[in-house]
Amino acid sequence: MNIGQLLSIFISSIFIYNVILSRFLGLCSFIAISKQTGPALAMSLAVVFVTTMSSIITWIIYRFLLIPFNLTYLRTISFILVIAAFVQFVELVIRKMSPALYRFFGIYLPLITVNCAVLGVAVLNVDMFFVNGKAVSGSFFYSVFQGICVGLGYTVAMLLMSGIRERLDFCDVPESVKDFPLAFVIASIMSLGFMGFNGFRF
Repeated sequence: MNIGQLLSIFISSIFIYNVILSRFLGLCSFIAISKQTGPALAMSLAVVFVTTMSSIITWIIYRFLLIPFNLTYLRTISFILVIAAFVQFVELVIRKMSPALYRFFGIYLPLITVNCAVLGVAVLNVDMFFVNGKAVSGSFFYSVFQGICVGLGYTVAMLLMSGIRERLDFCDVPESVKDFPLAFVIASIMSLGFMGFNGFRF
């Protein structure tokens, strides 16, 4: 493995191409769950787990099943099935360990199944670390590491957003922009801030 490549993946996934603030994936949970830091962190940890585990399984499926049998056209549906299975597992664990948190998440926890951020990292791994139907050297480790880093990028965005929105609870905000309208304005400003990282080159 190349340490430079790992560093590039880490910085790119968290700052330059942040899954929420640069790629604009997974916005539904980002806006809905980021009202408080506690639930935002819990959702972020769930997403980190799902992106990491789905990166592992989707790489194995793509490498040892879809490519050898010339079924690469089934990658999207295969990846969605893998993600759905892990989301169900996470949902069961949260429901058992913290019913209050499970109720707070509501419909947004099952929506990780169709969260384009999770599917996006699986597809990105295939596009980046497979060339002409063959895995590049260290492809598996790069894919897993990228899954972790994309989840961390999601976490950074969620924690920043939840911290800002919690502070805004103590401010006199006009009724016309409370909650979701103001959240989209904040997200836009954060996105502009993260665009400054585009100057990094590797």
